[in-house]
Amino acid sequence: MLTPPAARHLVGRSSLLLAVAAGAAVGVLGGMIGLGGAEFRLPLLITLFGFAALQAVILNKALSLVVVLTALPARLAAVPLSALAPHWSVVLNLLAGSLFGAWVGASWATRMRSSTLYRVLAALLVLIAAALIGNHVGTLGQLTLTPVAVIAAGVVAGFFIGVVAAIMGVAGGELLIPTIVLLFGTDIKIAGSLSLAVSLPTMLVAFARYSRDGSFVVLRRHARLAGAFASGSIAGAILGGLLLGVVPDAILIPGLAALLVLSSIKVWRHATAE
Repeated sequence: MLTPPAARHLVGRSSLLLAVAAGAAVGVLGGMIGLGGAEFRLPLLITLFGFAALQAVILNKALSLVVVLTALPARLAAVPLSALAPHWSVVLNLLAGSLFGAWVGASWATRMRSSTLYRVLAALLVLIAAALIGNHVGTLGQLTLTPVAVIAAGVVAGFFIGVVAAIMGVAGGELLIPTIVLLFGTDIKIAGSLSLAVSLPTMLVAFARYSRDGSFVVLRRHARLAGAFASGSIAGAILGGLLLGVVPDAILIPGLAALLVLSSIKVWRHATAE
């Protein structure tokens, strides 16, 4: 797939500065709600930087990997491995579905027509907006299921989360955290760390599948832009973490959900322009 016209010009200093600023903004938004912010970065890659849908997903996946790897040491400092060790069965349960789901999702994305992928991404942005609202409204409690049903539900949920994460190029924490709490009754802080343990291998599988597609060359062609975006995202995530709680959730969460819905509309319009 050829580099889109708008993206061909993203090599100048001003474009790199824009990428740093955009990455920082995404990082701040994600940091303020305890997530990586990839769901906000994807629409920017498409609408602001002019990447085609699949190229934007691949770039987003690469940047999500960088952010997750950066977040791991800080997360382990807050929640040590000793606290996570009793819950590794949860990680294995979800990985049993998410690894396969990531491969399937990435395969679907590479085979979809560009216009179809734009529409799928737009719909998934609305799904993430709904998950964002759901995660911050009310208190999640564990579902009452038999042990066998929990395992089966974990595999199925993991599969669909792997598919969504692969298609969007995100870590999937918005979906993983409530799933871990609902199915396994895990504390929300523990769930956040466990979600990273599931996300990382899941993203690597999707990344491996995307590497077999011709669009993967976008990473080499726009390595400087990706580096600028990554540096901004990391700095922004740190700042966003420091600002955690400064803006009340009653204002922040609906605002971010509305932003995702608005982004989904813009992405959908790209499908009609194909």
